[in-house]
Amino acid sequence: QVHLVESGGGSVQPGGSLKLSCAASGSGVSIYDMRWYRQAAGKQRELVAAISRGGTTTYVDSVKGRFAISRDNAKNMVYLQLNSLKREDTAVYYCNADVFISVALQTFWGQGTQVTVSS
Repeated sequence: QVHLVESGGGSVQPGGSLKLSCAASGSGVSIYDMRWYRQAAGKQRELVAAISRGGTTTYVDSVKGRFAISRDNAKNMVYLQLNSLKREDTAVYYCNADVFISVALQTFWGQGTQVTVSS
């Protein structure tokens, strides 16, 4: 099956930046939409950004102008550049991907990487 592994999380001060990476592994599959979700303590998981196979991007309003999602199809990687970080960005960030395997489109999740924004 497909495995997604996130990296790049950490602790930063407000206004700081981080770049998250997600590596997808698996042979004989086609990766379509890739996304970043986040879940803050005590809150529901929310979609932060999404990118199609062709590179079309969408963002939740709260991160527009600050975050940027990108992907490298040749490397099966998706990235999330987080700039001008705010305390409310603190959350576990999860990589998500739609993958066509055999006859069905399936969704896979990474284990998450912690982003903490504090002074």
